[in-house]
Formats: sequence, structure tokens, C-alpha cells
Amino acid sequence: MKKLLIFLMALVTLAVTTPAFAAKRSIMELPLFERAVLIIKKFETLHQLKHRPYYGYGHRILPGERFPQHRPLTESEADALLRKDLKKFCAMYSQYGKDSVLLGALAYNIGSGAVNKSSVIKKLKAGDRNIFKSYTSHCRYKGKWHKGLYNRRLTEIAALFVP
Repeated sequence: MKKLLIFLMALVTLAVTTPAFAAKRSIMELPLFERAVLIIKKFETLHQLKHRPYYGYGHRILPGERFPQHRPLTESEADALLRKDLKKFCAMYSQYGKDSVLLGALAYNIGSGAVNKSSVIKKLKAGDRNIFKSYTSHCRYKGKWHKGLYNRRLTEIAALFVP
């Protein structure tokens, strides 16, 4: 009986630690930074050589940066580049505490200059936490409203905004 109980406990432990079980976990169980990484990966997808000046998960190649010319980045290289960029943006907004990841994710997509001029940051500076409408207004591409960007903003505010 004792051996059977130990076997069952080992089986349950093994089942709980498998990737299939982990995939069923909620994104909300992850830290804010990891949530932001997953959201960016979902909406940016992996850019290939033909998408230059963008590379990896939406990284804009800056003057002087060197990347392989003959092959796309691997998923792990693109992931590392995304994390480096997102950490940089989150650090820019570290004075906003729990909102730094939300602002960092927005800056990753629209640029820090646009975020710094936005009504989102003005409201947060003033202590106004009612930013839903302001945040979801950043969904234009080439001047036109874009449903995909709107869905991205909804996902970001739902997963990254801490009221």
C-alpha cells in the first residue's frame, strides 16, 4: 500500500511538472514582465530578413548594430533581444512603479517618444488611474484605426495593468 501511494504521488508530481500541464496555466500566474514578453511575442511574431529594419520580435535595428545578414535570428536569440529591449523600456518608466511594465510594453510598440507625449502618461503622473480609454486609443497604423492593435491594447491592459 505504501509503495502504491508513493508511486501515485510520483505520478502526480510528474504530471504537474510536464510542459502540457504548464501550458494550461493562466498567464495571470506569471510575473508582469513575463506576461509582457508573451503578449509582445504573440502580436509581433518573429520578423525575418525581408522585414528589415525590424528583426526578431519587432526590434528596430539601430545604426551600428550588427546582425547576421544570411540567416534570421533563432527564437532564443530573438527572445533575448526582446527581453533586453523591454527591460530598457521598463527602466525608462521605473518611476511609475507597477505601471512601468505596461508603459514599457506600449513604448516597445509605439516608441518612448510617443508614450512620453501620450495622455496615458499624463494621467498617471496626475494620479488618475482611469487610463483605459487613453491606452486603447493607441491603435492606429498609418493613420487608420487597426483592429489588431486594438486587440493588442485590450490584452495588454487586461494582463499588465494593476489597478
